[in-house]
Amino acid sequence: MRKSTIYIFFLGLAVVVLTAFGSAGLVVSAQNSNSSAMTNTAAAKPKPKKPRVKTGGRCDPAKQEQADLSGTYNGKAKHGTEPAQDATLTIDGNNFTMTSGSETHTGRVTAVTTCGYTAVTMMMGDLTPPAPSPNPPAALPAMSLRAKKVGKSLTLTSVPGEPKSVWFSTSGSGMKAKPKKHKAKAKTDTAAPAKTTP
Repeated sequence: MRKSTIYIFFLGLAVVVLTAFGSAGLVVSAQNSNSSAMTNTAAAKPKPKKPRVKTGGRCDPAKQEQADLSGTYNGKAKHGTEPAQDATLTIDGNNFTMTSGSETHTGRVTAVTTCGYTAVTMMMGDLTPPAPSPNPPAALPAMSLRAKKVGKSLTLTSVPGEPKSVWFSTSGSGMKAKPKKHKAKAKTDTAAPAKTTP
């Protein structure tokens, strides 16, 4: 072979090799740029926000419901500073009868619940309108109470500022039970048995 032919052959081979390396570099470069672009795009996406769950709105103080306390309740009743006595309270719609010891009281009762609070008004005596006269009778006594009714149990308590303190409860005591204190057990030292010498 001639030297010129060999020279042309090697020159062509070098061009092919360089072209192959160049295109491979371009492919690697393109892959790197694509992967970095994908990484940047993924990092740039904002995380979706979690929807806030509403825990419920406040109650409407203007919304009132008539509460029906009808039933017969056996428990204890207390008036003023007198000791608590066994009592039976019967409520039928808006009428009530309270029997405690030798006394029996009748009257009218209304109960309204607002935002979980049940306000009660009890009016003692006969509500029949009196006949017109120049000396009308005194107004019947009325009491403002708070009612707590759970199942068949009922508790009535005078509201703060009520001049006549009245209380009735089917639980019997009207006092919150104090938590019992646990007594620590005294540690007893067990003496080791005496060694006996043979």
